[in-house]
Amino acid sequence: MSGSEHTIVETAQGKLRGAVTDGINVFKGIPYARSARFQPPQPEQPWSGTRDALALGPSTPQPKRTAEVSWWAWIGARQPQSEDCLVLNVFAPASATERKLPVMFYLHGGGFTTGSASPAGVDGTELARRGDVVVVTINHRLNLFGFLHLAELCGPEYADSGNAGMLDCVAALQWVRQNIAAFGGDAGNVTIFGQSGGASKVAVLMAMPAAHGLFHKAIIQSASSLIRMVMPEQATKTAKALCDAAGVSADKLADASVDALLAARLTVVARAGGADPWRPVMDGRSLPTHPFDPAAPTLSKDIPLMIGTADTEQTFFLGASDRNFSLDRGESIARIARFVGIGDNEAVRLFEDYRASHADASPSAIMAYVMSDQMYRRNDTLAADRRSGQGGAPTYSYLITWRSPVMGGKLMSPHTVCIPFVFGTTDVAAPMIGSGPAQQALSAKMMGAWTSFARTGVPEAAGLPAWTPYDDNRPTMIFDDECRIEHDPRRADRLALERYPLYTPEDSARRD
Repeated sequence: MSGSEHTIVETAQGKLRGAVTDGINVFKGIPYARSARFQPPQPEQPWSGTRDALALGPSTPQPKRTAEVSWWAWIGARQPQSEDCLVLNVFAPASATERKLPVMFYLHGGGFTTGSASPAGVDGTELARRGDVVVVTINHRLNLFGFLHLAELCGPEYADSGNAGMLDCVAALQWVRQNIAAFGGDAGNVTIFGQSGGASKVAVLMAMPAAHGLFHKAIIQSASSLIRMVMPEQATKTAKALCDAAGVSADKLADASVDALLAARLTVVARAGGADPWRPVMDGRSLPTHPFDPAAPTLSKDIPLMIGTADTEQTFFLGASDRNFSLDRGESIARIARFVGIGDNEAVRLFEDYRASHADASPSAIMAYVMSDQMYRRNDTLAADRRSGQGGAPTYSYLITWRSPVMGGKLMSPHTVCIPFVFGTTDVAAPMIGSGPAQQALSAKMMGAWTSFARTGVPEAAGLPAWTPYDDNRPTMIFDDECRIEHDPRRADRLALERYPLYTPEDSARRD
């Protein structure tokens, strides 16, 4: 960092040299544990001298995106890949060393397959500065390197292989417990938050005994997979399919090359019609229950929770091709049928139900509403319902209806839109959300609510009405140019979609 000063912090493992930029201490690429393929993370060994923490660390080996879109660049990874990827970044006000600030621990998106903490859109500098908090972002193992269940095929030595990636997250939280005070953070006030796949990881951590006590509040942003995880029987079938695709026995997978394993993974996904099967496993060890099935996790009932989605999450993916925004009625209905997994007549009925609620919407926009609700909002609403019926700490629900002006407004309220508003990275996300006073105003409100929640367990911010905890009336904060509380927003759409089965990650093969 040209023009930056440096600062030294001493952790339990050794001294770290970070950069100081405009009053924020930034430490990057800090090793929090060591990884051995398909094994739980191991403690990082102490080092002598002072270790530089000035550059982002590697991400886990992962497949490339099937399509790259220019306005996705702000959320794209920027660093090389390696199995030695258990690193984290810390962003803290320089004055924090004299205080004990709330800690916000971020889990990145990309499902359980791709992503990292390195994109410019999730840089924690502005969140730390404007929110007066300590921000931690992490990399961990993903896809088959983090969630390949080999217990039945290779014996007890691999009992934890199906949840290695989540055990990495626990190890990072343990590092925070041990070291964050040196950066000015309060280890007794840690909020875990994540978007998309990161939000699903938050849900899993809420159900993991090993994570209990390591965090004190939780925020789930736009999760599509948070109700159920994978059962051991299905996970074993997936492991066998990988062995078949790689042409090796299970006991030889640990010796296979990264490229060979990623190629075999691609074959497994193709044979499954595009569905990516690697996710945490309800193995009875690390994960004894599903996160939100048949109920919210009792383990975390006393942890305050925020949960919500954007209004048209699916337009993020549909935006990869402009043609997706100009479909006629017939095409939209056909794609709704495939996506929801229903017959043509039921798809017509569902389309017409939604059109009654969105009279001015194009057929493509109606399709986007249906797909977004099916993949994201239904699951998040169900989780909030089950959580609020549990008693314990409050749950706060939100819905982002603010619409991006780019692409003539076609994106509406896309997946990932919450990230730049919360992180204060609206400038780098401008290709997706535009720029101007409206973006800055909404960022102030959302960042204020998120950091207030991290500080006190109650989301408050200037410009927001009082945020009512979730109950049977489903009070929901609507984030828009004018924020407000609505009870059971878009109720008619919710009831129309509830006639059909919930979305599960296996349905991703149908995603258009």
